Amino acid sequence: MAKVACLLTDMFEDVEFTDPEKALKEAGHEVITIEKEKGKSVKGKQGDATVSIDESIDNVKPEDFEALLLPGGFSPDQLRADDRFVKFTKHFMDEKKPVFAICHGPQLLITAKALEGRHATGFTSIKVDMEYAGATYEDKEVVVCGNQLVTSRTPDDLPAFNRESLKLLSK
Repeated sequence: MAKVACLLTDMFEDVEFTDPEKALKEAGHEVITIEKEKGKSVKGKQGDATVSIDESIDNVKPEDFEALLLPGGFSPDQLRADDRFVKFTKHFMDEKKPVFAICHGPQLLITAKALEGRHATGFTSIKVDMEYAGATYEDKEVVVCGNQLVTSRTPDDLPAFNRESLKLLSK
């Protein structure tokens, strides 16, 4: 089973973390949350989820993980201001490891300059940003590109997002 890194900080979209985490764990995968500070409690923007961070970005290497989960909300925008998270994200795209990004999650991919030539989706407010980054934006519940990148738009798309993420990990 896969060891999945999840980049997460305050103001993440609650269900965009809790729902994929649950699906991944139920399928036997391990999900490790990563932020600036190990043990820190981060809160979702809806106030429904509080997560204790498993690891500090300074204590992990992307080589130690098989896949990457990028929940939406305001978390990706905050994290992309820190080059450590951008480099971590870029590794997965460069190495063709599975990446699961929903809603505003692709903002980390934009900053990592990892969307050029890719088909992807995300929350409507980042559509133009994704296009400027070189992605072909598709307004669909889930887009799978190159047997590597799974993207979705909103919490309503979570069933399709989880299904395709798990399918990719089973290959």
